[in-house]
Amino acid sequence: MNYLLMFGGLGGPEILMIFFAILLLFGGKKIPELMRGVGKGIREFNSARSTIEDELKQGMKEVEGKKKEEGNSNG
Repeated sequence: MNYLLMFGGLGGPEILMIFFAILLLFGGKKIPELMRGVGKGIREFNSARSTIEDELKQGMKEVEGKKKEEGNSNG
C-alpha cells in the first residue's frame, strides 16, 4: 500500500492493465457476477465497521458516565 502511495498511486494505464487481466482470467460473462460479489463484500464490510463503531461509541459513553458518577460521589 505504501509503495502505491509513494509513487503516485495507480494511473490510467495501470487500471487498464488490471481490467484486461481480469477480463482474461474470468471472461466477459463472469465479470458481472464477480462485481456483484465484490459489491456484496464491500457492503458487508461497511456494515460490520459501522456496527463496531457504534459499539465503541456506546462503550465510551458508558465509561464517561461511570467517571462522572465516581467524580460526583468523591466530591
